[in-house]
Amino acid sequence: MQRKGRGAVSNATGRFERREYVGYVPIEERDRVETIVSPDSTRSILAKNDSPDVPFSVSINPYRGCEHGCIYCFARPTHAYLGLSPGLDFETKIFSKPKAPELLRQELAKPKYRPEPIALGSNTDPYQPAEREHRITRGVLEVLAEHEHPVGIVTKSHMVLRDLDLIAPMAEKGLAHVFLSITTLDPELASRMEPRASTPKKRLSAISELSAAGVPCGVLASPMIPALNDSELERILEASAAAGARSAGYILLRLPLELKELFPEWLEAHYPDKATHVLSLMRQAHGGELYRSQFGERMRGTGPYAAILEKRFRVAARKLGLDEPLPPLDTTRFLRRGQLGLFG
Repeated sequence: MQRKGRGAVSNATGRFERREYVGYVPIEERDRVETIVSPDSTRSILAKNDSPDVPFSVSINPYRGCEHGCIYCFARPTHAYLGLSPGLDFETKIFSKPKAPELLRQELAKPKYRPEPIALGSNTDPYQPAEREHRITRGVLEVLAEHEHPVGIVTKSHMVLRDLDLIAPMAEKGLAHVFLSITTLDPELASRMEPRASTPKKRLSAISELSAAGVPCGVLASPMIPALNDSELERILEASAAAGARSAGYILLRLPLELKELFPEWLEAHYPDKATHVLSLMRQAHGGELYRSQFGERMRGTGPYAAILEKRFRVAARKLGLDEPLPPLDTTRFLRRGQLGLFG
């Protein structure tokens, strides 16, 4: 069932359990599904990563689940760990981490803590709609600014400009940069793929305002979906460069675990005439499968289609001056506070 403002078409049970609905209408049969935000009782806030194809090793995600509802989101399968569906549950049952700033402050105060850039929003968007009320991302940035700790932000939301008063001074010290994810310039396609994210126009505006304030900005043209938005790659990079972006990246659509069912289902609902072609090209880029998770392959794919896409990106990025990384973030300014407040 298609629903305005929602990405997933269904709410299939996650891979770890089987549930039976008794006494009420299952969520996938309701015309309207409200968003519920509940507090998460996590006792740790820094997530560690050692994947060789991911450019950071420490991240913070203020929320679990994401109301933006991006149908392609590789984080959807994580909701199965909560006994929930990676489908509609992922975008309607959100878990906030209200203690995130406090937990972060405790981590930064530990004598053995060694600073390295923290990725904010590596899994779910730190500026999804719940942030307007809960302001957890804001609290995390306040702690990082207080400790002069470097941070890299990734978002699809114009709301990042709300925190420009924190981000701009940090950027001036080499402590912050921001990447905006722009998947398409077509507002209709965006409204179907990522229904509650900021419009493409607003994301470009965010790049412009951040850049004007001295914040190094980049664009992620991700994911690129064969025969759906891949023809826009060069236009996305051109528009972003014109807005002030200084670096760019891209990722080929990833379909791990439940996404192998959720995304084709969405395609059939919204673009039935393109579904077969899209999925055929995905299989060509993954050795005959919809997805292969091997490091070095999962982000780019293999084969002729993947090679052409990569070449197109490299040529366009070089032409537009987006082929270099943003300036490295400074870890030398870090101020350890909390335990020795007399000296902090």
